[in-house]
Amino acid sequence: MQSYLRPAIVLTLAFILLTGIAYPLAITGMAQVLMPAQANGSLVRNGDHIVGSALIGQSFSSDKYFWPRPSAAGNGYDASASSGSNLGPTSAKLAERVKTDVARLQASGLSGPVPADGAMASGSGLDPHISPEFAKVQIARVAKARGMTEADVAAIVDRFTEGRLFGIIGEPRVNVLLLNLALDADKPA
Repeated sequence: MQSYLRPAIVLTLAFILLTGIAYPLAITGMAQVLMPAQANGSLVRNGDHIVGSALIGQSFSSDKYFWPRPSAAGNGYDASASSGSNLGPTSAKLAERVKTDVARLQASGLSGPVPADGAMASGSGLDPHISPEFAKVQIARVAKARGMTEADVAAIVDRFTEGRLFGIIGEPRVNVLLLNLALDADKPA
C-alpha cells in the first residue's frame, strides 16, 4: 500500500508546486517585464492619482463630459456585477429603458437619430468605449457646457478616436475616460 501512496503524494506535491506556484509566478513575471501597464490593470492616472482603468467604463453624468453608453452592470458600471441585462427584443423592460435613455439624450439637446450605443448597453456592462458617431452627437452639449467651440471639442474627439486593429479588426471607438481627461487637461471643468 505504501509503495502506491508515496508516489501519488510526491506527484501531487510536485504538480501543486509546478502548476500552482512556479507557472503562475513565471507568467506574472513575464507579464510585468513585457507589458507592465496591462499586467497592472491598464490604470489611468491624473498626476499621482489613479482615476480609473482604460478597460473598464465609468459613469459620467455632467453636461461637461461625454457620456458613456448605458450600463447593465449592477447599479451602472459596477465591476463586481459585470453582465449584460439578458433582456431580449420583445422585453417590455428593455423597451422602457431604451425609451428613457433616448429621452434623456434628447432632453440634453441631442437632435436626430440616437446611435445604437447611446441607447443599448454592452454585453459586459463595462465597455469603456463609445462609437465616434455617439461622441460626435454629444459635441454640441459638451462644447456649450465648457464654453468651448464645437471645432475645438471635435478636434479632441478626433485625436482620441481609435481605429481598427491592424486596419481590419473591430470598429473605430473612443475611450470615454481618456477623452474626458483630455477635455479637463485642455479646459478644466
